[in-house]
Amino acid sequence: MTLKALFPALATTALVALCLPAFAQTATTEAPAAAKGPNVKSSATGTKGAVATFAMAQDLYTLGMANKDALTVLTAAKLAGSVEVKEVERKKETKGTELAGETEGKDLPVDAATMMASAKELAGEDEVLAGLVEDAMVETGRGRVGGASSTLSRLPAGQTDTWEVPFYGDSYAELAVVGDGDSNLDVLVTDESGNTICYDVSWSDKIYCDFVPAWNGYFYVTVQNNGASRNSYYLMTN
Repeated sequence: MTLKALFPALATTALVALCLPAFAQTATTEAPAAAKGPNVKSSATGTKGAVATFAMAQDLYTLGMANKDALTVLTAAKLAGSVEVKEVERKKETKGTELAGETEGKDLPVDAATMMASAKELAGEDEVLAGLVEDAMVETGRGRVGGASSTLSRLPAGQTDTWEVPFYGDSYAELAVVGDGDSNLDVLVTDESGNTICYDVSWSDKIYCDFVPAWNGYFYVTVQNNGASRNSYYLMTN
């Protein structure tokens, strides 16, 4: 079975295992009685928020470290530091068999403090760059913007998490998967009927998805670890 065929199967399994709670039934924006299409307004857009900012910071950090560019890493650190993230609990189901010989991997994805430390190290003896980093370290945490929630998962190699996440209809929805860089994570987002909303099978473990639901409902985020190492990642939503 190919990866493209495997993901819909995983999502269908999750839908059978997870029953829809009262959220969708008591919502003010009800699903149409004969709804068959995806729970998304294809023509609707919104303003990217804290989740997008944090996801962008991760991409910039990866780019900056690859190029050993202190300014790019510093920009990433400032972006990550500008976001206030609240830790929350979410409903999750994990399936699959751990791979033999799995390496443990990092404990957490990169945060603003780690990014700042990397920027300082890359600045080295360059007084101008070092001064910029010092100024940014003083400013970090001031005027942070809220609106992002995260949940940590330490996903073993060869296993799959399926999360149940509620979003309100007619409201801009953001979610991101931010891994620690140790292995490839593939991500599928579906609505309660199994329709695909977002789908990513790139070699990255950092994925961003945004959309506007047509009605209140639950969405299922399937995260598959296809690497040889455990991946500690954040599931983030607005």
